Amino acid sequence: MNAALLVLENGKVFEGTSIGKQGFSCAEIVFNTSMFGYQEVLTDPSYAGQIIAFTYPHIGNVGINEQDQESECIWASGIVLRNPSFIPSNWRTTGSLNEYLLNHNIVGIAGVDTRFLTQVIRDSGSQSACIMATINADKKEAFSCLESFIKTNRGNLIPIVTTKKPYPWVEKNEYKKNCLRKDNTLFPYHIVVYDYGVKQSILRKLADLGCKITVVPATTSPSQLRALSPDGILLSNGPGDPKASKEELQIVKELIQNTNIPIFGICFGCQLIALASNAQVNKMKFGHHGTNHPVKNLETAKVYITSQNHNYAVEKENLPDRLMVTHISLFDGTVQGIKMIDKPVWGFQGHPEAGPGPDDMDDFFQEFLLAVTLYSGSSKLKYA
Repeated sequence: MNAALLVLENGKVFEGTSIGKQGFSCAEIVFNTSMFGYQEVLTDPSYAGQIIAFTYPHIGNVGINEQDQESECIWASGIVLRNPSFIPSNWRTTGSLNEYLLNHNIVGIAGVDTRFLTQVIRDSGSQSACIMATINADKKEAFSCLESFIKTNRGNLIPIVTTKKPYPWVEKNEYKKNCLRKDNTLFPYHIVVYDYGVKQSILRKLADLGCKITVVPATTSPSQLRALSPDGILLSNGPGDPKASKEELQIVKELIQNTNIPIFGICFGCQLIALASNAQVNKMKFGHHGTNHPVKNLETAKVYITSQNHNYAVEKENLPDRLMVTHISLFDGTVQGIKMIDKPVWGFQGHPEAGPGPDDMDDFFQEFLLAVTLYSGSSKLKYA
């Protein structure tokens, strides 16, 4: 393996060895505290435009398999590890992590003290970084590449990750035997998913509940949506600053204003709902990225352990009257759940589908389906 460098915007330099593709990559760097699920993390479109530093020291132990992908490719811009495992051991393994990185042209660095790196990020905040894994990598060249990246790193990431055309989704989780209600009839509801970088676990979760699912591009207009006759709308997770997604935000505003269809927003989708309601969404110092984040339901006082991946959060201060906070993080008190008091619209900041992570938040999907059931069975017009 060749030598590699990781340089940060604040001037810190880390030395290590290269893994994956030879070359360089510049992106925002974040740390992820998950002890498992590295394949789901790497293929989560929410990580587009980010270098992921895993705090858990051993990554790659179980290799790669065909079931744990959240999308068809790796969206992370790079990977930082302490001790990679090149000899995986698991009955589902189809290859090693290093082979996977090579096949997807992903640059990485190993041998880094990732716990110290995490302390640096916690102190300085998420920032731009450059991994340089070339035969003659040097600090000056790495910082030069990083400086160029910082000057040009702007814009909306959603057009990069969203689907280009609508498609149906039918795949379920393998362990689900059926998708029947208590009265032994199939759920007949049609859910339209706005794809801002949707994870396949979300789609499987809806399929497990027996829903007919259509995934549509992020800029699908309300009139195009109306032609699909949905019983529910899900606004998916996604990368980047929601305030930069002006067209997507305007569509959500129109959906909330002009329809009574239940709307459920996850992560990025939750932030769009907040912005569409005139709430404030601001960048966090280093975000939430992991699978062990405690979240409290303010209505029931129940505490959930959740999967998280976001760098932006809804501000509690000056929240519009039509919005109420339903969940908060017990790590830092930030908003985790919101609900409209006058419409069947709500959102959750974490990843309730648990890909990877605990499935404590299944209640959110059940609540969504209950609202869809009431809406579908009502005699009211579907469009106000």
